[in-house]
Amino acid sequence: MIVSQILKSKADIGVISVKADASVSEAVGILSEKRIGTVVVSEDGASLDGILSERDIVREMGKRGVACLAEPVSAIMTAKLVTCSPEDTADKVLEMMTIGRFRHLPVMDNGAMVGLISIGDVVKARLSELSMEKDALQGMIMGH
Repeated sequence: MIVSQILKSKADIGVISVKADASVSEAVGILSEKRIGTVVVSEDGASLDGILSERDIVREMGKRGVACLAEPVSAIMTAKLVTCSPEDTADKVLEMMTIGRFRHLPVMDNGAMVGLISIGDVVKARLSELSMEKDALQGMIMGH
């Protein structure tokens, strides 16, 4: 399975983004309201300036306390991003996420962000694929 197929199977809520000058507190509110783990940092909703995850926020709060909530997102976001393309395979994406120790990956196509996938999205797609393979093998064994 490839990333473009995974994106098609997701509920289409779009990519939730915040501007770099939004406060971390505003971003926390969005994460909570939307029940998501990551927001993309983008000035126009299509470019990719960074990413801010729950982990980033918790790590900063652990270092500096709640004072970081008043700072702009740009102060704690991850700016050095790893991305994937719609043509990448689920296995490649899982490997990237495992090696990089992150759970969300922006999907870029010709310099524009076209989606965001989570490790949960990729695992769900792989499980579905494995189930179909199992059913096909059982059918062959049983002569169907």
